Amino acid sequence: MHLTHYGHACVLVDTGAARLLFDPGAFSSGFESLDGLDAILVTHQHFDHVDAERVAHLLRANPDAALVTDGQTAQQLTGIDARTAAPGDRLDLGGAAVDVVGSGEHAEIHPDIPLVANNGYLVDGVLLHPGDAYVPPGRDELATLLLPTGAPWLKVSEAVDYLRAVAPRKVVPIHEQTLADPALHYRFFDSLGPEGSTLLVPDRGTAVAV
Repeated sequence: MHLTHYGHACVLVDTGAARLLFDPGAFSSGFESLDGLDAILVTHQHFDHVDAERVAHLLRANPDAALVTDGQTAQQLTGIDARTAAPGDRLDLGGAAVDVVGSGEHAEIHPDIPLVANNGYLVDGVLLHPGDAYVPPGRDELATLLLPTGAPWLKVSEAVDYLRAVAPRKVVPIHEQTLADPALHYRFFDSLGPEGSTLLVPDRGTAVAV
C-alpha cells in the first residue's frame, strides 16, 4: 500500500487494487489532476476537507469514481451526486474494503458550536483516516494511522494520548495546515508516541510505502 499526502487532510491511498482520495479540501493542493480514482471519500462538511468546485472537477476527470460522504455533506454538495455512508457501513470501492467507523460526530470545538457529522474510514483493516475526531479503529492492531496534528478542537496532549491508545505501526501526521510550525508537534509524536510506532512524514505530493 502507498499513500501520498497533498497537505492537510488530503491523502491518496493506493492499495494496489484501488486508488482512494480522502478529503480534497481548501488547504490542500496537487491532487487536482489525479486520474484513475476509484473513489473520493469525504470525512465531513468543513471547507478544509471538501472543496466542492475541485471535487466536481475530479469527478468529471474520473467518471467511474464514487463520491462517498456523510449525509449532511451530501446535502450541501449542490449538483453533485454522492453516496452517503455512516459508521457501521462497509463499502467495496474498486477492490478495497472500507469500513466507516467512529461515533459519527466531529470532535467538539466549543459547546456553543453545533457538532457536525464525521466519518472515519478504515481501509482494508490496515489504514485509518479518522477525519476530525479521535476515532478508534475497532481492532487491536493497526498498520497506519493518519493522525490529526493541529486544529481548533485539538490539544497536542490529546493527540498523543490518541496515538498511544491506537499504537499503530506507522503514524503519518495530517491536518497540519493550521500550525505555523507543524514539526514541533511531530517531535512530540515521535518522542511521546508508543514504543513500536514509527513516525513517517512524507514530502508533500510524494508517494511512500506504508
